[in-house]
Formats: sequence, structure tokens, C-alpha cells
Amino acid sequence: MAALSPTYTALTLLLLYVAAFTLVSSKKPNVVLILTDDQDVVLGGMTPLKKTRKLVGDLGITFTNVYVASPLCCPSRSSILTGKYPHNHRVFNNTLEGNCSSIAWQKTQEPNTFPAILHNHCGYRTFFAGKYLNEYGSKSAGGVEHVPPGWDYWHALVQNSKYYNYSLSVNGKLQHHGQNYSQDYLTDLLSNISLDFLDYRPKYAPFFMMISTPAPHSPWTPAPQYEKSFLNVKAPRNTNFNIHGKDKHWLIRQAKTPMANSSINFLDNAFRKRWQTLLSVDDLVEKVVKKLDAVKELDNTYIFFTSDNGYHTGQFSLPIDKRQLYEFDIKVPLLVRGPGIKSNTSNKMLVANIDLAPTILDIAGYDINKTRMDGMSLMPLLNKVANVTWRTDLLVEYQGEGQNKSDPTCPLLGPGVTDCFPDCVCEDAYNNTYACVRTIAGSTDLQYCEFDDNEVFVEVYNLTSDPHQIKNIAKSIDQEILEKMNHRLMMLQSCSGSTCHTPGVYDPRYRFDPRLMFHHGPTATKLFHKIV
Repeated sequence: MAALSPTYTALTLLLLYVAAFTLVSSKKPNVVLILTDDQDVVLGGMTPLKKTRKLVGDLGITFTNVYVASPLCCPSRSSILTGKYPHNHRVFNNTLEGNCSSIAWQKTQEPNTFPAILHNHCGYRTFFAGKYLNEYGSKSAGGVEHVPPGWDYWHALVQNSKYYNYSLSVNGKLQHHGQNYSQDYLTDLLSNISLDFLDYRPKYAPFFMMISTPAPHSPWTPAPQYEKSFLNVKAPRNTNFNIHGKDKHWLIRQAKTPMANSSINFLDNAFRKRWQTLLSVDDLVEKVVKKLDAVKELDNTYIFFTSDNGYHTGQFSLPIDKRQLYEFDIKVPLLVRGPGIKSNTSNKMLVANIDLAPTILDIAGYDINKTRMDGMSLMPLLNKVANVTWRTDLLVEYQGEGQNKSDPTCPLLGPGVTDCFPDCVCEDAYNNTYACVRTIAGSTDLQYCEFDDNEVFVEVYNLTSDPHQIKNIAKSIDQEILEKMNHRLMMLQSCSGSTCHTPGVYDPRYRFDPRLMFHHGPTATKLFHKIV
């Protein structure tokens, strides 16, 4: 056979190069999701993250009304992965008994998470690094050998957040880490693993990266170079700090007011350390953005930055924790940059963490109507589509944990809450079980909550006049509004998929049918489908 001419060979190589360039340039957008652990937004949780605000928020969009479906790690993370409210994914707390990373979760929900869909139906290469779910890696949940479906590269923390002396599942194999800062500090390790992936990823396929940091979760261990940062900072002394929670649920009313000096010193120290740990997250974001730019993927990549729940430090005399219905625990940051998103913009629409899954699938070109997810794609808001019909209310639900149902006095903090917080103030109990409708529509800014306990207790707040939720107006608000909000709560608690998107109370399309009310009125609604 005659040898190919140099001209023919050069032409062939040129065509191959053009084909490869066309394949890469027409590739679907990449997505990076950076998820922090227990980072509030109401009490200044974004303040330490100057680089993140500059590189993501200032070059993209900041959502100002973002809520979690449940103010606790495992239920919230399960909502992020599935796009579902807790009453549909059935994860209710951080324990195996509460369905956190259980075998039942693995069989029923994990195969349908959005990363699994990205991998199986959209051609994405998927990468995970960091905290997954609180009970991940437990022997009774399959151990570290269990790698959830849909993940190509898996570096998952075994169980709950730590910074040193932890174990990882690296593609199903156990890897131990000690307390050497340069090798083991978890936030930095996640950064390095992520950069390695970006260097060696398959170039022909779009990718999804989920980087889930331990910060600013306890034990609040900062990197050595940040141990002296924010030494003069204290927890904010806003109007709901260290006051008695009048007209609130019993768990709030039982808090010791004023707090002991030991509690105040503890929470101030925790506040500082939380900010210190976030400085390493800020470094991580900067490194990932710079690496995306260096490998020429930044312009084709959406970057999401958010948290799994908020946090409180002294509000209503509760020293530290989450799990409460108030803004400081249920409201989180969400910053997004990416193709077509205008720089330095903000959006006040009512957004939930259940919206992340359908949004990312929408970016990938997947028909989200096939998923039966409760969330809504944010793409119309990211692209600033005119005259978008959007929700005016959403659901927040939480099922409390406690020692036993016969003792509601909370002498201990219960399973899943391992530390006795300052002065052993009760931060949770089995009947700290509630469901809320959070409503934002025009000038209306309301929250309506019902508790599932013997008190049949209702809390209602007008956040326009009372942004710190000090005055419970349940007994003074118009009865018709109470009935409508109760009706809307029942609708949301039984919703699934597109029925979760139906018009809210303050949407002009809403129609209230009093025949759907329980005959004994709004303050006696039976909450939550019993699961135990």
C-alpha cells in the first residue's frame, strides 16, 4: 500500500482537531455545587467569605430569600439530592432510625437523585468530595463499600463533620486521616482533590462536581493560619438575642433567660471559630474558580454556593444549634454564576433547596417533568425571563428528636445530638415537631407554623413589621387568614411533584375552599403523617 502524502496526513489531523474542538465547544454546561455545613445567612455567615462573594456573587446572582425544607443536616441534604420535601423522601433526622442514609433510603431514593440522573441519562462525569449524609459509612448502612449510584469519583466523609482524625470512603475503600495539617485538614484536602479532578477529568464529557465542606459545623477547628482571625468579633446582639421567647413553643420558653455568662462566652467563642473555619472555604472557592479558568472551563460552568441549614447563637436564649423554625435556622445563602447570568444581580423570589436538583437537571437538558420533584427549576430566574409565574409560599417541616416521648422536659439532648450544650439548655425534643408555610408575595411577608404536640400550638409572624420574629400574632391575626394558611399548610404537607407548585394563599390564582377545612378549626390540625 502506498504511503499517505504529507498533505493528506496534515489535512486528516486538522479535521480531527476541528472535530475534537467542535465536540468540546458544544459540550453541555458543567456544574459545580459547593455546599457548606450549618452556615447561616441571617447572622452574618457570609461576611468572612470575601472571595466567594467577589468571584461568585459579584459575577453572578445572589438570591436573598432562600429556605431549607428542614433545618437539619440529613433531611436537608436529602432534599438537595432528591428535589423533594422530607414528607416525600422520608428522611426525618440525622439517625439511621430517622432514615438518614439507611438501607431503605438507598433502595428507594438514591437511584433517583439528580447526580444519578446526570450520570445515567445526561452523559455527565460526576465527582463528590466531603460530607454526604450523617450516617454514611455506618456498618448497618452498607459501610464504606457502599458508593451511591451515579458517582464516578467518590471521596465521602464517614459520618459527621470533622476537620482531623476522620475516615473517607475513596471509591468504596477506607482511607484514614490523622491530624497533620498539610495532609489531613479536611477543607484543604477537599480543595486539593477537586483540583486534581479538574486536571485529570475526561475532556470529552461535561462534569458535575459536588464539594461538601465540614465548615462551619462543630467542632469548629480552624486552619492554623486562621486561628487568630476575628478575635474581637462576637455573636450579633440583635433584638432577639438573649431574650425570653414570649408566646412561643414550650421549648423556646424553657430556655434560661438571661443566659449564664458561661453560655454567652461559649457561643461567642463558637461564633468566632465558625467564621475562622469559613476562611478555608473561601480559599477553596478561589482555587476552584481559578482552576476552572486555567483549564478553560470557567465560561461553560455554573457554580452554586449554598448551605444545608442556618444556625443560631443566643437568639431567644438558645445558646447554639439549628432545628428551630425561625429565619436564622431556615434561611441560607445561595450565590450562582454561570453562562448567561448577569453579573452583580440579586433576586428576591422565594427559593428553596429542593429547587437545586431540578435546576441542575434543567441545565443538563433533562426533562424535569419526568422526575416528580417537588422543587422548581431556577433557570427562568437565572436567565431573568420576563413575567415568570413563581411560587409565593413553601413548606418547612421538622420532626424533633428526644430521649423518650414520656419525658418532654429534655434532661438530655437525645439521639443525634451528642453534646450537652452550655448549661444543658434543651435545644430539641420529640415534640419539637412542626410544619410551616413561609410566604413572600409583594408586600406580604408571613410565616405560619403548627406544632404536633399536646399544646396544639400555632406561631405566626409578620416579618415586614417584625423581622426578628419576636411577637407571635397567632391570637390577633384575622381568623380568615389563619384558616387560609392552615388550608395551605395541609395542601403542602400532602403535595408531591407538580402539586407542590400550585398557587399560594397570596397568589391571585389561589382559591380558598372552606369545605376542605378540618371541622374543628385551624389550631387543631393533625400534623405529619406518622412514620414511627
